[in-house]
Amino acid sequence: MAHMQAVVFPGQGTAGGEVSGRVAEALRRRVGDGEPPYQLSIFASSVDLFYGLRDAGVEPDVVAGHSLGEYAAAHAAGSLGLEDGVRLVAERDRLMTEASEKTPGGMVAVIGADPEEVERVVGEAEGIVVAANFNTPRQTVLSGEKGALEGVLGEIKGRKVPLGVAGAFHSPLMEGAAARMEKLLAEVEFAEPEVPMVGAARGEVLRTARGVRAALREQMLSPVRWAAVMGQFFEMGVDEIFEAGEDGTLTRMLRDFKRKDVKGVTVKEALS
Repeated sequence: MAHMQAVVFPGQGTAGGEVSGRVAEALRRRVGDGEPPYQLSIFASSVDLFYGLRDAGVEPDVVAGHSLGEYAAAHAAGSLGLEDGVRLVAERDRLMTEASEKTPGGMVAVIGADPEEVERVVGEAEGIVVAANFNTPRQTVLSGEKGALEGVLGEIKGRKVPLGVAGAFHSPLMEGAAARMEKLLAEVEFAEPEVPMVGAARGEVLRTARGVRAALREQMLSPVRWAAVMGQFFEMGVDEIFEAGEDGTLTRMLRDFKRKDVKGVTVKEALS
């Protein structure tokens, strides 16, 4: 078996770090000396870490991102330009924040419950609540209106961890934001990817500019199927996964898949 490397990019809930060089310049053109919006700080940090990995000799055979991380993955794949990425992510932050202010909601991770059981309970629930992230065989994230979320959580076994996000992402509460994001994506030029990207909405391999754009369009309302992304990686023969993020969230999730043959490496480990 050939040695295959993947680079993955985390979404919200991680921290943005210091950035330098090209990334810092692109940020400055967008926000001046001001503080970048939260999602943009994560995108910028992930891209900066990816450049660091590349400088250290890590050349990915495939990339993927979790939710917001798909924008950094599309850039790493060679499909989305840095300036366009900065602009799109800044708008994504604004649109999602506005949607969250209109209809307050939240997200809660459920750990140790069967994903199919979670989906069944959610399907029978009153109000707006959905299974938003299928992260691992034992971690599913729910998203929805506050009351609907609370109603469902009582019926599901497992440990519940509220996420520190602004609203109910990947739920119907994002419909207005998703429609406006679609327009913005339509105006941006995507290049044919140099490296394939695994889309998180279906876990399929994207090898065209059209596929990458469609993945970014679909992801605002679709669940993140991270378990499917990992399944695709395992099938492709990926044996080393580098995480371009500040705090190792996706590397920790890898443990749930119990694949001794696949190594997870955080950027800090890779560059130390």
